[in-house]
Amino acid sequence: MSVEKFFIQESIKYADLQEYLKEKFRRADFSRVELQRTTLGTRIIIWVGKPGLIVGRSGRKVEELAKEIREKFGIENPMVDVREVKEPMLDANIVATRVARAIERGINYKRVANYYLTRVMEAGAIGVQIKISGKVTGSDRARTQKFRAGYIKHTGDYAEKLVDTAQAVAETKPGIVGVEVKIMKEMPKEVEILGEASGESEGEGG
Repeated sequence: MSVEKFFIQESIKYADLQEYLKEKFRRADFSRVELQRTTLGTRIIIWVGKPGLIVGRSGRKVEELAKEIREKFGIENPMVDVREVKEPMLDANIVATRVARAIERGINYKRVANYYLTRVMEAGAIGVQIKISGKVTGSDRARTQKFRAGYIKHTGDYAEKLVDTAQAVAETKPGIVGVEVKIMKEMPKEVEILGEASGESEGEGG
């Protein structure tokens, strides 16, 4: 097998594993999965907001999960490590999933979006955007609505490096509703410098 083909297969396997665990541990506030190759096997780090729902009391669930991953995805000697996301409201995957679950329960999408805008900003975010698309009003017409708070970049290098983006899907009676969440956790350095310079100028003028 060529090196190129090997990496393509590995990337597909990782994407399938990510999607599988995301759906399996949706209620545990799944964030992401990381793979680390070691001499003993593959360490699979699963980041979630509620690790207790995966680990269980005796830890047996982790052993069963490792066996399931080995059989389903062909990963040799998987070592599962479940870790807790310390601040779930700064994790776009977790927020997107919570928004989708709330919409599925029938809570008004505007109320849900505004609630999580507040929670994310209170957690220390610089900015947040929640985009909800689909039949959210009970009519036959699909629509897209965006809810924003704070400062957030949508394009360019800063958008790629500083903005955490995630999508989730809500399955409702009228149809599928898509949820996209963007969270900016820190301000670009240039903006910080400009702000400091502006503040110093105002102080001298006063």
